[in-house]
Amino acid sequence: MLVKNYNALLIDDHPLIAEAYKSAFNYVENQDEYIKFHIQTAIDCDSAYEIITDYASNDKKLDIVFLDMRLPPSKDKTILSGEDLGIKLNELLPATKIIVSTTFNDNYRVHSILKNIDPDGFLVKNDLTPQELVQAITEVLNDPPFYSKTVMKLLRNEVSSDYLLDDIDRKIIYELSTGVMTKDLPDTVHLSLRAIEKRKRQLKKIFDIDSSDDRELILIAKDKGFI
Repeated sequence: MLVKNYNALLIDDHPLIAEAYKSAFNYVENQDEYIKFHIQTAIDCDSAYEIITDYASNDKKLDIVFLDMRLPPSKDKTILSGEDLGIKLNELLPATKIIVSTTFNDNYRVHSILKNIDPDGFLVKNDLTPQELVQAITEVLNDPPFYSKTVMKLLRNEVSSDYLLDDIDRKIIYELSTGVMTKDLPDTVHLSLRAIEKRKRQLKKIFDIDSSDDRELILIAKDKGFI
């Protein structure tokens, strides 16, 4: 029987978490002599995107990715988070299995990630145990999806709004967080000022914000991991 080789990419800026993933892969490998994992790591959007584009441009197969949601943005600000990176990954390497791993356990945030990335695995870090990591790897490779218990609970709850943030919404919030004035947003977001104001009103409605000040919108968006 031939050995099955898998290429894996671990995207997380916390070394201890990355080591936990590696240990889980090693355990799976040790349980089956016909499985071998070749593992690479990345700690931010730039380094991860470089690896992903290398696989895509050279027509190489990337089998499985662990993807953190809260990552340092790319230097050119085109990839602001793990969620943006997941969207890019789906576009460039659609056959790759993605396991999202995040500290976010907010109902709205979980649904946003599911809609935008549709990951093969979804783990909330507070749930993580060595056994669950092993189970996630095994099931995602053989019979996805695999969702941790917190994700399963949240999926049973109703989302208060059908409107989910897209990349333009996240771009607007990010630019505001860097100090860009609303009147100047059309230069970077490439929408009319009227369209941007409409999106801002919708965002404040989603996050239940009454204030006309943007600071509360930025704080809540950061807390929920959108920027």
